[in-house]
Amino acid sequence: MNKKTLVLGASDHSYRYSFLAIQALESKGHDVVAIGKRTGHVGKVTIETNQKEIKDLDTVSLYLNPGNQKLYYKYIISLLPKRIIFNPGAENEELAALALQHGIETKNACTLVMLTTGLY
Repeated sequence: MNKKTLVLGASDHSYRYSFLAIQALESKGHDVVAIGKRTGHVGKVTIETNQKEIKDLDTVSLYLNPGNQKLYYKYIISLLPKRIIFNPGAENEELAALALQHGIETKNACTLVMLTTGLY
């Protein structure tokens, strides 16, 4: 089942976990939107820098530390994803509480592990 996913904190550096997550999501057949600090490409996915509207978003997979997430709070909530995955190092109680207030599920988990184990 295709779960459109926003990778927030995306990088085109192959040693970054966001890079690996984009590749893994694509290989599993999920539509991927990537937003990062700089533009670039991971496979067929273009990394953009603007906070654009995304329809029918299932998941936000966060690869930003809590301090850098603050700029995206309103944006993430406005997208009304079904869930937010706080990857290791991105855990954020403040954003998780805000998300829950808007009916958005939150998980402190690893997108790569979830994809590998079939829990995505």
